[in-house]
Amino acid sequence: MTEVNKPPRIGGWTRFVTARPRLSLLVALVLTALAVLAGSGVADRLGAGGWEDPAAESTYATKALEREFPDSQPNLLLLVDSGRSSVDDPAVAGEARRLAARLADEQGVIGVSSYWQSGAPALRATDGHEALIAARITGDEKTMGETLDRIAPSYRGGHGPVEVTVGGPVAVRHEMQTTIQEDLTRAEMIALPVTLVLLVMVFGSAVAALLPLGIGIVAILGTNAVLRGLTEFTDVSVFAMNLTTALGLGLAIDYALFIVRRFREELAAGAEPLTAIGTTLRTAGRTVLFSALTVAVSLAAMLLFPQYFLRSFAYAGIAVVLLAAAAALILLPAALMLLGHRVNALDLRRLFRRGRAPKPSGEEGTAWARTATLVMRRAPFFALATTAVLILLGLPFLGVKFGTADDRQLPSSAESHVVQQHIRDGFPGSPGGGLDVLAEGRATQAQYAAYKERIAALPEVMRVDGPLVKGDAAYFAVLPKGEAVDDPAQRLVGDLRATGAPFDTKVTGTAAVLVDSKDAIAEQLPWAAAFIAVVTLFLVFLLTGSVLIPVQAVLLNALSLTAMFGAVVWVFQDGHLSGLLGFTSPGSIETTLPVLMFCVAFGLSMDYGVFLLSRIKEEHDRTGDHNEAVRHGLQRTGGLITAAAVILAVVMVAIGTSRVTNTKMLGLGIALAVLMDAMIVRSLLVPAVMRLTGRATWWAPAPLRRFHERFGLSEGEEPAPAVTQERDKVGAHG
Repeated sequence: MTEVNKPPRIGGWTRFVTARPRLSLLVALVLTALAVLAGSGVADRLGAGGWEDPAAESTYATKALEREFPDSQPNLLLLVDSGRSSVDDPAVAGEARRLAARLADEQGVIGVSSYWQSGAPALRATDGHEALIAARITGDEKTMGETLDRIAPSYRGGHGPVEVTVGGPVAVRHEMQTTIQEDLTRAEMIALPVTLVLLVMVFGSAVAALLPLGIGIVAILGTNAVLRGLTEFTDVSVFAMNLTTALGLGLAIDYALFIVRRFREELAAGAEPLTAIGTTLRTAGRTVLFSALTVAVSLAAMLLFPQYFLRSFAYAGIAVVLLAAAAALILLPAALMLLGHRVNALDLRRLFRRGRAPKPSGEEGTAWARTATLVMRRAPFFALATTAVLILLGLPFLGVKFGTADDRQLPSSAESHVVQQHIRDGFPGSPGGGLDVLAEGRATQAQYAAYKERIAALPEVMRVDGPLVKGDAAYFAVLPKGEAVDDPAQRLVGDLRATGAPFDTKVTGTAAVLVDSKDAIAEQLPWAAAFIAVVTLFLVFLLTGSVLIPVQAVLLNALSLTAMFGAVVWVFQDGHLSGLLGFTSPGSIETTLPVLMFCVAFGLSMDYGVFLLSRIKEEHDRTGDHNEAVRHGLQRTGGLITAAAVILAVVMVAIGTSRVTNTKMLGLGIALAVLMDAMIVRSLLVPAVMRLTGRATWWAPAPLRRFHERFGLSEGEEPAPAVTQERDKVGAHG
């Protein structure tokens, strides 16, 4: 029986998703409505921290100090500005004491102290016109935020001879959480209409353009419900909301683009809607499934890290990827079954091409075919040139400096940022950024005094206060000479931990948390990288049956991320373009951000890689012609991948308009990564490398070939006998 006369293959999955399309869409509508209800208020339950390792020494010491010496851990700072007067002026001092006494009477506030009570030099600005009132707000993050909202308005502003501004860690976290929620709403308002316009430009049909957007909205709302449920059992970072929006729109649009495009191709070739859906799910649907698995694997690697900031992105990312794929493979075929040929309705592009003849369908993608032909003709040049450019763009990352997230994540006008900046610029040492030493075990005053002398003798120490003794525990406050998290402060953490004592000591503080976080990431990073590499290699092998293609995919994907990492350091660490982009550079990169960006960007790169490789594999199985398969694959997917990358980049840039620096870095960095991957790696480097590897690209040893024949999944029909014989020949000659 010839290929033309073959009966259409309608698989069981096609029958399942198209049997009752109206019922499927109605059930989806009801479930989406329930997800809206279940996910309502999720943002209010998310945390703004999560950068610390819960098993680290610094975390243990922080919790012990909060329990035993709650007054030693202030998280609320009132900056009292006396204007032209001195903070020691009687009127100023009297008003400051009244404010401190009033603060001590507030419910949920403990440990109030001030310069006017203690006389501590660290609480007084060097110019004598500002001083601090410190306190601790108790409770979890939600309770602390509510307390701050309740009390801050009555202290903020003018009080007789002084002006008060509110800051401290609790104010920074609360302001960051509020800012992210506001920015996310604005980003959605930007991304949705722009995305719809781009989809109309890609599809022409307004009906076809609305389908990917609908899939994205379903994925986002479903993920919000999942995150809301997770907050009942574990901490989830508010930053994960940004990833939910970005990936929900981006991946759902990618998957829907691929499926709708293939469905329209089959209709244009004369297939009936049911047959077209069957072919689409057997080909593009299978690709979407593999793509979702590879992206989920990259995101799942973040579960290996102890910080809940990273784990939150894994929760959100895996949920939104699986929901986007499920919606694309279940709801979208049902919608296409109902629409049929009406998927091409409302072609808005006709308004802009009057008088011009439509391009024949056979000419579609000819520019990409010419690009592939040119690249493969000059394969060594393109392979070397693109690799050199990507490596050059990544060189700034060699100078990366890791730090911790602080108030400088917020806009320079944010109140808590203003307070902390005044403290950095005008106060001696680093108030609020000192190191705390917890001593556990019974000891004499002489032993405490001797230990204090040893600490004070360390070169980076400005002053040591304490000990404050309670039972068998004691507490020392160590003030470094420089910045809270600079290199000397991090060295001081190691020196303190190495200082001998006749009792157990634990060191915490901002620099200690940073040191422990870096150690935790360094310990788990090789395992996470190995997990991503091994599982990705296995999945791509299942898709292609080749040994070399999975290795190429992993290496080229990693190479595609160099520009992103170089730009992150050049822009956000070194401060280039900070005025244009509207952020304050802290001079470092938050430790967990490169891990997060790698996992997300690597997964998205694999997403595009699977789209291209699956179409190349389908053509190679059909014809056995390697060069023609590469050319055809780029011709058929080059425009689609570029369109998907541009749309995802628009969503990420919308996220990148955030006023919080980490979110801005995440959005703009990943936007750059996906554009570089689609326009440089997929368009130039992949076809060049595949041309250089030639027929060996498809080689696999006999045991692996048999394994793939039994368990592997590939696009299209079974390979023709001539193709199978060609593979056997390649395998025999290795």
